[in-house]
Amino acid sequence: MFNNIDTKSVTFNIIVVNVVLFVVCHFIPHFNSLLSLHYFFNKHDYLLALYNGTVDANQFPNLNQFAQQAFMYGEGGSFMPIQIITHMFMHGSISHIFFNMFGLLMLGSILERVWGPQRYLTFYMITGFGSVLLHMAVQAFMVFKATGTVNPTMALLDAHPEVWGTYFSSTVGASGAIFGVLTGFGVLFPNTELYIMFIPIPVKAKYFVSVYILIELYLGIQMSSGDNVAHFAHLGGALFGFLLVKYWNKNSNTFY
Repeated sequence: MFNNIDTKSVTFNIIVVNVVLFVVCHFIPHFNSLLSLHYFFNKHDYLLALYNGTVDANQFPNLNQFAQQAFMYGEGGSFMPIQIITHMFMHGSISHIFFNMFGLLMLGSILERVWGPQRYLTFYMITGFGSVLLHMAVQAFMVFKATGTVNPTMALLDAHPEVWGTYFSSTVGASGAIFGVLTGFGVLFPNTELYIMFIPIPVKAKYFVSVYILIELYLGIQMSSGDNVAHFAHLGGALFGFLLVKYWNKNSNTFY
């Protein structure tokens, strides 16, 4: 299987970029803060200001305590536009990058052969951006619901610690684009049978993709404590992948 890998393909080179960034961020952890995706309206370096003492910490005692802990563990940072792209090529753990890249290699390489490298790369990036769009929209809704604004002041954040996990969160991973690839594969080849880990029988792609998306929707709505998976980013990638394939198929004479 791996002997047939095309090292000049888009899929292979996306994997290389992901692996290189994973290694670099392991040895230079500061890059995680710079390149991870932060909440869109988190542009104020509130935590850094508290950590450095450039604002009166006595006015924001709860937030100040959080700031000291955040920087102790190498967290913190604010939104920069480049993060919309860079976070898609970063991962938080060995298992995270392994399963994402394995899925990309198995399914992405098939889509690349069907569409060609240019359309495939376009699809990959659009679904990645789609995952960011839905993820950020959900984050903004959660912050607004708690504080009454999508761009809260330090005083509002100090008074609403329940929103810190969203406002100061950082997101990494290719999962949004991978879900786009998975959905695209399911739409193009709905009756292809897939062998899934821990499932003893083959499952048709259309059933696997549908159930997986429903599970992600359920987990996203649940928002269980301790769940650090960006489920709505996955759903955003799947949604944009579905719409894009449907649009392309509508304007094509080729059927799969």
